[in-house]
Amino acid sequence: MSITVARRLPRFRRVSDQVSPIQITSRDLEIIRQISRHRFLRSTHVIALAGGSAQQVLRRLQRLYHLGYLERPKCQIDYYHRTGSQRLVYGLARKGATVLASLGGSEHRPIDWNEKNQHIGRPFLEHALLVSDFTVLLELSCRSRNDVRFITANELPLPSATQKLGEPFRWGVTMPTGEKLGIVPDAVFALDQTRAGGTIERTFYFLEADRATMPITRRGLKQTSFFRKLLAYEATWSHGLHRSRFGFHRFRVLTITSTSQRSTNLIAASRKLRSGQGLFMFSDAAALSSAANALAMSWRTAINQTETLLR
Repeated sequence: MSITVARRLPRFRRVSDQVSPIQITSRDLEIIRQISRHRFLRSTHVIALAGGSAQQVLRRLQRLYHLGYLERPKCQIDYYHRTGSQRLVYGLARKGATVLASLGGSEHRPIDWNEKNQHIGRPFLEHALLVSDFTVLLELSCRSRNDVRFITANELPLPSATQKLGEPFRWGVTMPTGEKLGIVPDAVFALDQTRAGGTIERTFYFLEADRATMPITRRGLKQTSFFRKLLAYEATWSHGLHRSRFGFHRFRVLTITSTSQRSTNLIAASRKLRSGQGLFMFSDAAALSSAANALAMSWRTAINQTETLLR
């Protein structure tokens, strides 16, 4: 059953003069905070994360957009030329970032989010939404359990030297050949699982969303390829950078790709690594879209095993 907002306003043109000023409520802050955490969210994501009446959340999203707290990336316009059934996608706008910055937290500096989010393209948005589809499902799955906690990148207790970096989760590794490879995961998070007896086991994850726009292998490492990413993560592990830079005792790399066949091809590439094949776990968009619980999703590994995030 579709959910509609009673008052029809332009979807991609602000009309603040037609919307009454609002006092920012605790629900509004939660909506803005969740969108800031995930970068881009569908309205259905926001409803699930913020809770409460779906109709009321949609009304608040509408007003927060028209009053300049949230953005609706314009690259999604063509969805609505073809069909009206797609859910609107929201990003953070400058006023929303200013509200969060006033509450503390350097990650919410009031930069020009309007400009930043309006000029993204469809490929970037679809990539970001694939990340959000998984991280939102994972967060909701953890909320349904009292023995598992989802920890975002901003909540991780990083070493003080790393905290001072402008982008702590952007780093480089030097290969034996002397070539330098850079890494920027699409998401970073941890899961705390309470074991029998009350002990807590923390596992760290880097997430890669692969929409099959990048070749899996190329002749050399100067050009981008997915195998180059695998090598960079392998070198991060073998050099112990996960310990020295992040304080992680161990980590896994999750990859959600476009199709099962692409996943099979990525697994074949990961088997070419000299070591560290056990770091990598692979799934695909179809498995994600059919999953009711991210913690129970099946992931394939390079060593012919099927795993879930909890063991």
